[in-house]
Amino acid sequence: MTIKKPTKGKLLVAEPSIIGDVSFNRSVVLLANHNDEGSVGFILNKPLNYTLEELIPEAASEMTVYNGGPVEKDCLYFIHKVPDLIPNSVEISSGIYWGGDFNTVIELLRFKLISKDEIRFFLGYSGWDYLQLDEELDSHSWIVIDNIHKKDIITKALPDFWRENMIELGGEYLLWSNSPENPVYN
Repeated sequence: MTIKKPTKGKLLVAEPSIIGDVSFNRSVVLLANHNDEGSVGFILNKPLNYTLEELIPEAASEMTVYNGGPVEKDCLYFIHKVPDLIPNSVEISSGIYWGGDFNTVIELLRFKLISKDEIRFFLGYSGWDYLQLDEELDSHSWIVIDNIHKKDIITKALPDFWRENMIELGGEYLLWSNSPENPVYN
């Protein structure tokens, strides 16, 4: 397997060896930014037991909110694929965008002009200081893969997404695709 370098838009798939890490066990993270200052990403496959409306009633939306990571868990973030509707969005890559004007997002949700297939919300984010992610890659905590789903990652990345990636990686990872989350239950 070729080791890929982390870059904006790539996915980080948690190695099975990070079992026990409460935040990242069986996680798939979309890297929203990666540069000399550090890295920022969002865990794609960890839904929370909150709807957007429970956190922001004026959103009037039953969309599920996801655990974006262990940093700033009291802040709401979003990725989307409709930059023409949401001003000030920043392209991550391949038609997937991060952030933008939040008041516009609330209006789009209230009038049902944007759907769960076009936007995903996160509490918190995943962050790494300069070289921290490189160290975690060297210690085999993550596998860097291409986002083959491009902007459709919003609908593709469901709770079973880690398992699906283990199957796609094949080889020794196939064994992990059917293992229980806690190996003690095996």
